[in-house]
Amino acid sequence: MSNATHTLDIASAIPSDHNNSKPSEREASNARSPLSALRNLAREPLLHFAVLGGLIFAGDRILHPPAKDDKVIVVTKAMRQSFIDNFDEDKERKPTEADIQKMVEAWVASEILYREGKALGVDRGDEMIRDRVAFKLQLLIFDQVRVPQPTDEQLQTWFAENHARFDAPERVGFYLTPATDQATAQQQLEDIRAQRESEDLRDQTRAILGRPVASLAGAFGQSFSDGLLKLPLGEWSLLQSKDGWHVVRLDSREPGTPAKFEDVRDDVAKMWHTEETRKQAWDAVTRLKANYKVRYEQ
Repeated sequence: MSNATHTLDIASAIPSDHNNSKPSEREASNARSPLSALRNLAREPLLHFAVLGGLIFAGDRILHPPAKDDKVIVVTKAMRQSFIDNFDEDKERKPTEADIQKMVEAWVASEILYREGKALGVDRGDEMIRDRVAFKLQLLIFDQVRVPQPTDEQLQTWFAENHARFDAPERVGFYLTPATDQATAQQQLEDIRAQRESEDLRDQTRAILGRPVASLAGAFGQSFSDGLLKLPLGEWSLLQSKDGWHVVRLDSREPGTPAKFEDVRDDVAKMWHTEETRKQAWDAVTRLKANYKVRYEQ
């Protein structure tokens, strides 16, 4: 990779009044030692860290020619499988191709940050731990992001696109017996209706209060969620989840409430700022990614 592609335009690292300085100032500047000039550059905002990194990187390249494939990132079959295996500790669902691609992209970004971080020397004096070095460079990038204050129009537009994140969700409250086979659940239902259920069954029956409806499908399955919402209030019924059969009683159902922009403006501003910061930081990683070739094993 050439210095031109690895670093920011060096002209952007020069203070804007440099060309307007007096001759005596330029002569004094020229008289400074290279080490002093480098220190002054190092004191510039971290926006110019890539310039300094390019100088270090260029010198290292001269002394230590890079391996031929140092810009090739290989996503192995074993690595891809590890993403799938570690996707969900509870094994409630398998990752979709979109989920896997997000994990791969995150890992590739981390690998790029690690390699660029090493090139900048941020790992010096530390253990050579890949994630730690990548995290260090990530902090440098985030520290550089400067997000201007948004206008009310920007915030309202963003709120309109993300209002569901602020709306009060529809919630339900219900009782649920432990999962079992259909025949056992049917007998439990009859016992409950006749008020002769065992003490153990009463103790094991869960009271689930104020549960967001949107979370039901992930925890119990879509058919359970759909079936629960069709039940009449206060009546014990038989319902199947992804884990088995249950005796269920729907006790409460609260409709969702749309949020008003005026009521959540401060929260909207904070979340907008966080997302905009992440977006700009990711754009910086994407620009670094342009210098790499990502190869996938088939």
